Amino acid sequence: MKPRGGHISESCRPISEILSRIGDKWTSLIITRLTEGPLRFNELKRQVHGISQKVLTATLRGLERDGFIERRVEPTVPPAVEYSLTPFGRELAEPLMALTRFALVNSQRMEAARQAYDERNGTPFTEASKPRRPMRLGMN
Repeated sequence: MKPRGGHISESCRPISEILSRIGDKWTSLIITRLTEGPLRFNELKRQVHGISQKVLTATLRGLERDGFIERRVEPTVPPAVEYSLTPFGRELAEPLMALTRFALVNSQRMEAARQAYDERNGTPFTEASKPRRPMRLGMN
């Protein structure tokens, strides 16, 4: 995994890697869906609206590789593949669910703060107006 915007110290690398994994919107949605129990691929695809089959496959592989989910294949014709959280994945689900609850409870507060900021500054924030400075993690 290449750092974005500069060097990441060895002490920050584990934090950066975890945040990169869980900061992906698809990862968060998949993990939260799997907290309710194991799901087959197509069930997961239906529940995670907007994800393509290719991205779902890649995300599931990454989560399996990182130890957050397990893939179980039933020897049927065609094979039935089911995904579930590992104990490690259930540990990750706890803070993700807390963050999800925080987002749902506070989304209107954030939108109000954005509107107030835009009114004070005269123009709405856009990605184009975002400052382009390298991100540095100041933890050593």
